[in-house]
Amino acid sequence: MAYLLALASAALYGAADFLGGLASRRESTTAVVVLAQSAGLLALLLVIPFLPESSPSIQDLVWGTVAGVAGGAGVGLLYRALAVGRMAVVAPTTAVCAVVIPATAGLLAGDRLATHTAIGMVLALTAIVLVSREASGSDASEARQGLFPRGTFIALAAGVAIGLFFLALARAQPAAGMWPLVCARLGSVVLFGVLAIGTGQSLRLPRPVLKLAVAAGVLDMCANALYLVASQGGPLSVIVTLASLYPASTVLLARIVLGERLNAWQLSGVMCALVAIALIVGGDSLAF
Repeated sequence: MAYLLALASAALYGAADFLGGLASRRESTTAVVVLAQSAGLLALLLVIPFLPESSPSIQDLVWGTVAGVAGGAGVGLLYRALAVGRMAVVAPTTAVCAVVIPATAGLLAGDRLATHTAIGMVLALTAIVLVSREASGSDASEARQGLFPRGTFIALAAGVAIGLFFLALARAQPAAGMWPLVCARLGSVVLFGVLAIGTGQSLRLPRPVLKLAVAAGVLDMCANALYLVASQGGPLSVIVTLASLYPASTVLLARIVLGERLNAWQLSGVMCALVAIALIVGGDSLAF
């Protein structure tokens, strides 16, 4: 059951990223993030009374808040990258960075890298280079604008922030229930709310874009909840591996809805990124 929940969270994460990126292509990223995160928070608060009783500690709530700040920054950067770049390139690039961060943190803490993890990190770097390659011909003019396509560096920054989100959220104890997610979402809403006020950014969105933002926020919160429950019911390395497959959902939706196409280099990079994700976070479970 935990594996099915993790796979469901991956599908929802990918769908939320697609909708959020689509909304950010039409209106301000800050407004989209604030309203999406607020919608997710409201949805969580509505279901908490029906969940089993929990007893979060102050430490759990603090880690949840830290996760919210990092996750909010990650979502904002990701939505911006999805708005200016190709979703099929941005999504796997962000995912690779998001799983490299926990692996690096473990290494700095004294963990020894398994062979599969080391290979995965090399593949991750290779994947980033491959997905950033533009084809000749019709894409040549875009390629001359820089070494990397638009949104690449924003996607890298988003991956780092999301990786920190996963690190912080993992510090919460199972007894805390969903309350760390409440603090996380409160933290991200406050972060972007202050940003919007400071920049004089209006939070009003046209109804079609508002619907996209609300749907993105609710789906993202559902994905977070499924991931949190799944991580408490199965081996973390396997659960994270499955949940990290969310770029497949984003890429599929971008292909179906937007008609985005990948050249041979980028297609190889996407496949390489997915393999890298599996190896980095699943090395222990794959080792003999």
